[in-house]
Amino acid sequence: MTKIMINPITRLEGHGKIAIFLDDDGEVSNAYLQIPELRGFEKFCEGRPAEDMPQIMQRICGVCPEAHHLAATKALDNLFKVEPTSTAKKLRELLYSAFFVTDHATHFYILAGPDFIMGPESPPAERNILGVIGKVGVEIGKKVIQTRQQNHWVIQTIGGRGIHPVFGLPGGVSKMLSEENRAKTEEIAAQGVEFARFSLKIFEDLVLKNKEYLDMVLSDTYTHRTYYMGLVDENNKVNFYDGKVRVVDPNGKEFTKYSPAEYLDNLSERVEPWTYLKFPYLKKVGWKGFIDGETSGIYRATPLSRLNASDGMATPLAQEEYEKMYAALGGKPVHHTLATHWARLIELLFAAERMLELSRDPEITGPNIRNIPTETPVEGIGIVEAPRGTLTHHYITDEKGLIKKCNLIVGTTNNYAAMSLTIKKAAQGIIHKGTEITEGLLNRIELAWRAYDPCMGCATHTLPGELPIEISVYDADGTLIDAVKRF
Repeated sequence: MTKIMINPITRLEGHGKIAIFLDDDGEVSNAYLQIPELRGFEKFCEGRPAEDMPQIMQRICGVCPEAHHLAATKALDNLFKVEPTSTAKKLRELLYSAFFVTDHATHFYILAGPDFIMGPESPPAERNILGVIGKVGVEIGKKVIQTRQQNHWVIQTIGGRGIHPVFGLPGGVSKMLSEENRAKTEEIAAQGVEFARFSLKIFEDLVLKNKEYLDMVLSDTYTHRTYYMGLVDENNKVNFYDGKVRVVDPNGKEFTKYSPAEYLDNLSERVEPWTYLKFPYLKKVGWKGFIDGETSGIYRATPLSRLNASDGMATPLAQEEYEKMYAALGGKPVHHTLATHWARLIELLFAAERMLELSRDPEITGPNIRNIPTETPVEGIGIVEAPRGTLTHHYITDEKGLIKKCNLIVGTTNNYAAMSLTIKKAAQGIIHKGTEITEGLLNRIELAWRAYDPCMGCATHTLPGELPIEISVYDADGTLIDAVKRF
């Protein structure tokens, strides 16, 4: 047995490594995505006051603190049995839409975009944000930076801080939005809509019109038939902030739709001894191992999954792009993992449009921003869609309101089993007996899971977009027979 290690993997948030095992014939027999870090938030939050959760939980990550802040805040709404005011809900969703614009733009242009814009086999020194700017132009690079800067202004203005907001409270938010800041937010949202449409045009020109890239997107190497999950509104349209979780089967048929309080009736979590991440799966289907298909409880919760699980987008321009994507790819559901990048840009457009709608809502500057809780906390569950998947926070308190039990299913965790499948299939499609292990080959395996935009912990990507990698090849006796270094 020969073992190949990719450690660390790059252009993701957090740390991880990939282990690929070859059989005696030199073919891939198995592959593992291992997460070697342990954060332990579920354990060390025990004993803390429930009202501290929105501030503590968002420290899980410096990339998506807004998602954890709002999931925790919604769990407190449920915990204290208090309904937020209508204005408070809209302010939360407005901030959250600005967050989605910044996050999806970051992934497309900085983390995943270099694979397509520069090419998966391009020199590593060029396959990064600086290479992207060099190819698409400095002015476009300025647009990316400006979009992120403007939307972070919205997050800071509404949330109180640019990173790790402090505005979510059970029953509402901590401050109202002034007319002056509403007007500026409206202006930023309008520019965000144009930026999203512009980004979709870049994707069309550079990826969809490139036969080599399109063949790669549609290839069996990057395809899996799984269940798909996403939050939907009352019309089964995509919603990032509120609604019910809908799951469709590999044929696109609704399998289940559940409220936050019913998540334990629908999901279980499996533990493997070789990693710190758990593997959630559909309880009513069951865990059947690392296989895809209708008989496997493995599901995906990505931008493409949200579109697959919905009946459409709730804004007009995003709906047009939604229909265009499914028409081009042969209808629903789409199983091609790399099409997730296309879905992510459609979501970017939806977030900007939704932000524009909310900024023009007369109620958004209203003074009624909180209902004060009066109930004693017992148990609460909150769900939002994080950019990387459905995010669930579940808290149980004692008689003093201190956290007694905490459970989280975060976006990337939902996709962990599917990512493991994707890596194995990509490795099997690329590595064969006698294959020379090159940097480009290494990257073709990495880009398979990069479509999921995995967030393993905190942001670790460097400006050049790479961290050192070493691939070591061992024979059946454990002797090192080859090594490729990227440093």
